[in-house]
Amino acid sequence: MNILIADDEQDIRNLVKISLEENGYTVFTAQNGKEAWDILTAEDIHLAILDVMMPLMDGFNLLRKIREHSTIPVIFLTARNDDMDKVLGLGLGADDYIAKPFSNAELVARVGAQLRRNNEYLSPKKKSDANITYGNLSIDKEKCCAFKNGELIELGAKEYKLLLQFMEHPERVFTKRQLYQAVWGEEYYFDDNTVMVHISRIRNRIEDDPQNPKYLKTIRGIGYKLHYTGEKP
Repeated sequence: MNILIADDEQDIRNLVKISLEENGYTVFTAQNGKEAWDILTAEDIHLAILDVMMPLMDGFNLLRKIREHSTIPVIFLTARNDDMDKVLGLGLGADDYIAKPFSNAELVARVGAQLRRNNEYLSPKKKSDANITYGNLSIDKEKCCAFKNGELIELGAKEYKLLLQFMEHPERVFTKRQLYQAVWGEEYYFDDNTVMVHISRIRNRIEDDPQNPKYLKTIRGIGYKLHYTGEKP
């Protein structure tokens, strides 16, 4: 697996590179956002680890460009750890957000977890289980694509996985913790803001009026469920 590390601190790049290579990964490094983008367009990168504050192109803008073309897992590794930065990063489509200083062992574990989950969703499925339809929504599990009225819905990797979780279990109520554990795979760590940001992004894609949703319903004090209240197709 090919991993990209983009950070303007050479010591951080070297430290993470050594840790990942010891675990069998091939590592590419970049000292700024432009150099990272050049690598992403030239190499087959399976996961990117980005700093936020980088010269030429910061991590947020780099992530925006990545999400225009790819759903590879992206982890922010940054000294900027306030809630607004975290919400912004996750809202733009990041899959994880780790604050500096960090544990090498934890970072390697999170990289492995992101790659495993991504591979699971990209692995071939049986034809009989490949498509799900609910209301005017449908999912092609082989292509990892979602559609509304037959038109492609632009979703990030985590948004797609969340929608798939709902589509596979319509009418079932999920707590935020259950959704986080199912999609992010963290058994003990939980961040409800992360779930809320991604739910909001999904609503903006699938609802005619996100303020009056016909699909993703909020169950106050509990969580969310997929319950279609519009006209049947």
